[in-house]
Amino acid sequence: MDVLKIKGNNSLTGEFKASGAKNAITKMLVASLISKKRCIFSNVPNITEVQVTIDLCREIGMEAQWDKETQTLEVITKELKTTYIPQRFSGANRIPILMIGALLGRTDKDIVVPTVGGCNIGKRPVTFHIDALRALGAEVEYRDRKIDGAYFAQSPNGLKGTIIELPYPSVGATENIILAASRAKGVTILKNAATEPEVIDLILFLQKLGINIYFDLNRTIYIHETTQFNEVKHHVITDRIEAASIGMSAISTKGRVFVKGIRQEHMITFLNKIREIRGGFQVYNTGIEFFYKEPLKGGVQIETSVHPGFMTDWQQPFVVVLTQAKGTSIVHETVYENRFGYTKILNEMGADIESFSQCLGGHSCRFAHQNYNHSVIVRGPTKLTGHKIAIPDLRAGFAYVLAALISPEESEISNLFYLDRGYESLETKLSLLGADIQRVPAKEPVTLVT
Repeated sequence: MDVLKIKGNNSLTGEFKASGAKNAITKMLVASLISKKRCIFSNVPNITEVQVTIDLCREIGMEAQWDKETQTLEVITKELKTTYIPQRFSGANRIPILMIGALLGRTDKDIVVPTVGGCNIGKRPVTFHIDALRALGAEVEYRDRKIDGAYFAQSPNGLKGTIIELPYPSVGATENIILAASRAKGVTILKNAATEPEVIDLILFLQKLGINIYFDLNRTIYIHETTQFNEVKHHVITDRIEAASIGMSAISTKGRVFVKGIRQEHMITFLNKIREIRGGFQVYNTGIEFFYKEPLKGGVQIETSVHPGFMTDWQQPFVVVLTQAKGTSIVHETVYENRFGYTKILNEMGADIESFSQCLGGHSCRFAHQNYNHSVIVRGPTKLTGHKIAIPDLRAGFAYVLAALISPEESEISNLFYLDRGYESLETKLSLLGADIQRVPAKEPVTLVT
C-alpha cells in the first residue's frame, strides 16, 4: 500500500489542466443504459470512480472501450445480460441506486441493486429516490439479506409521467427521476430539482441522446417520454471541485497557478469567497488563474448549500485556507451532518478550529437541534506542522494534502484510495507545480479508515 510524503512550504506555480468531472461522467455512464445506442465521451478522468462505474455497467451488459491516453470512452449496451447488481458493489459508490431509474424502462424484470455507498460524511438516505420512483409507477422495496440489504424494483405496468416535488433539491434523486421519467408515458414535471452544473451536463447529454427535456423557472424540469434514441458524442465538463482545490492550493502556498479548462459560471460563489478573503484570481477565456497577492483576511461567513450556493465539496480545503487568514471565520455545513470530523487532525497540526452543534450560519438548517457538529469557528493565522494522517474520505483527503503543502515539515498521508476516487494523478500534477510530494510504498502496515 502506498502513502504520500509531502514536505510543504513551496509556492505552487505553473499551469494545471482540470480533469473531467467525476460527478458528471459517472452519472452519464449510467444514463447511457437507457438506450441501445453507442455513446462516446471525451475528457474522461482516469480515476477509480470511473473504473468502478464501468465495471458496474459491464456487469449488466455494457461494452466499454476506454483510451486513457486520449481520455476517450466509448460505450454501448445492446442487451441487458442481467438486472442484478452483485453485492460486491455495495458501498463502492453512490451509483448503484441510479441503476433503478436507468433500467426501469428497459426491462420488466426485477432490478436488484446493493445499498448506497461512498464517503463516510453523513447519512445518504434514498427516501427521495424511492418515493419519486413509486410516484412514477415503480414498485420498490428494501429487503434484508444474509450479508447486506438490497433494493428490489420493477415496473410491471410500465411507468407513467406525473408531477413530483422533492422535499430537498437532492442531486442523486433529481438524476434518478430524470432517468426513469425519460421512458415514462407522457410528461413528468419535477419541481425543486437540483441545478448543479453536473446535472445540467447530464441533461445536455440526454437531449443529444434524443430525450425532450428542459428547465423552467423555480427549479422545475420537464421530461417527455422518449422511444427513439441517437448515437451521442459528448465532452464532459471540467471538474469544479478539482479546480477549486488547486486554486486554494496556489493561494495558500503564496503561489500562482493557471487552471485550464474551468468555467467561471461554475465557480461564481467560490470566486466571491476567494475575493472576500483577499485571494487573487483572474478569469480568462480558457480558464482561471489563482494567485496570492496580499495577506489573507478572515472574518468571513460561509454556508454550504445546493447550487448556486457554496458547494459542500469546497468546504474542507477552504477551512484549511481560513487557518492561514487573519481573523475569525464561521463555516456552517447544511448539506451533510457529519463533514467536520477531519478538523481533529487539523487541530493536531496546529489549527485553531472549534466545532458546534448549533447553526452558526445566517439561517437554521435541517440539522438544527439534532446534536450534529455541523458548524465550526476557524481562527487564524496559525502555523501548521507535519503529521501522519489516514484519510477518512475523499474531500477531507485533499484538505490534508493542502495542510501538508502549507507545513514546512514532512507529512505522511495514507488511505490514498480515497484520493484516487476523485483526483487524477494528483501527486504528479502537484509535482509539476513545484510541490515536494512523492508517492511511495508504506514502510509499515497502514491502518485503514473506512
